Amino acid sequence: MKVFVTGKIPEQVLSTIRQEHEVTSNTKFHPMDRQEILAGVKGKEGLLCMITDTIDPSVMDQSPALKVIANFGVGYNNIDVEAASTRGILVTNTPGVLTDATADIAFGLILAIGRRLVEGDKFTRAGKFEFWSPLHFLGSHVTGKTLGIFGMGRIGAAVARRAAGFDMKIIYHSRRPLDAESERTLGLTYVDADTLYRRSDFISLHVPLSPETTHMVGAEEFQKMKSTCFLINTSRGPVVDEAALVAALKGLDIAGAGLDVYENEPRLAPGLAGLNNVILLPHMGSATIETRTLMARMAADNLMAGLNGDKPPNCLNWEACCANR
Repeated sequence: MKVFVTGKIPEQVLSTIRQEHEVTSNTKFHPMDRQEILAGVKGKEGLLCMITDTIDPSVMDQSPALKVIANFGVGYNNIDVEAASTRGILVTNTPGVLTDATADIAFGLILAIGRRLVEGDKFTRAGKFEFWSPLHFLGSHVTGKTLGIFGMGRIGAAVARRAAGFDMKIIYHSRRPLDAESERTLGLTYVDADTLYRRSDFISLHVPLSPETTHMVGAEEFQKMKSTCFLINTSRGPVVDEAALVAALKGLDIAGAGLDVYENEPRLAPGLAGLNNVILLPHMGSATIETRTLMARMAADNLMAGLNGDKPPNCLNWEACCANR
């Protein structure tokens, strides 16, 4: 069958797909634009797409033969799953694989923003380090501080395990509290959202993007936080009202922020890049060789199962899709 791959993925994974199917793929690191995707999907039975690709009905309708859309990523808000289901097109994602890599980045941002590591690096590279002083580059202690985790799924729990090594007091808020045994094992205390905002020294966000979580953290929430609090976002950009974040950072309503995702990615809110009390990463939470290779293999396995008429390992709409076939 004919397959279209919109992003550059590891060659060893691509060759596995080529053994069974005819593959057209992106050979550049740069994402394909809208017109390239519309043209590329024509006549294809399989689509392996990136989280940066908008896969809506107009894309799906370019190929009535399309059987499966395999998303390279855990999140799938870039795909109109309902539209795919009505067309009998399977949609898959790659859950679970990036838990540790993303938790590492989240905790790395906690350490880096709290201890001003990026500022210190820039200062030293600029040749400004001329002496040691007791009050030079004072940051915030991380060990023993209170970490508030918003969203206690796989990644939130992985961040909690890392925080335990720093003797942090861990409070959390989630749609559904964990059972008592899990809370004891991870050293967690469940609190309401307001309490988390008010008590935390560091807040790490680990929620999916939905209408309920869009702009979940905005001007009102920043006013509740301590002026010494640091916000970490490795979940989805629109969870934070970025304009409100810029205002809070400029006004020192909070001490700083560490971001790996953005509201209008890859564009930043005006004024954000000029602030010293924020660390800005290029959406690299899952960017380890091991994780990205495994994500590619999972996406390929999902794709090939769907093309073979089998239920993919990580199918999001199997029942709905079967009902419309």
